[in-house]
Amino acid sequence: MEETRIAVLSVIVEKREQAAEKVNALLSEYGVYVVGRMGIPYHEKSVSVICVVLDAPVPVVNALTGKLGSIEGVTAKTLFSKF
Repeated sequence: MEETRIAVLSVIVEKREQAAEKVNALLSEYGVYVVGRMGIPYHEKSVSVICVVLDAPVPVVNALTGKLGSIEGVTAKTLFSKF
């Protein structure tokens, strides 16, 4: 079994109408690795902020982060635990 790490994936969706379906589809695809998820619509700034806690191999987290970041209007960054 491949070693996993805990990671926090932060996602900002600026073009919700265009990106929400793609973002949710990817998060669902990687759902087996998701420990928890919180989404906050920030109406004043017309963005959505999503925080996802993952327990997954590093390449899996990097793949998800890259796929999310490639969606127009979406920014994604990840912070890994040390263990």
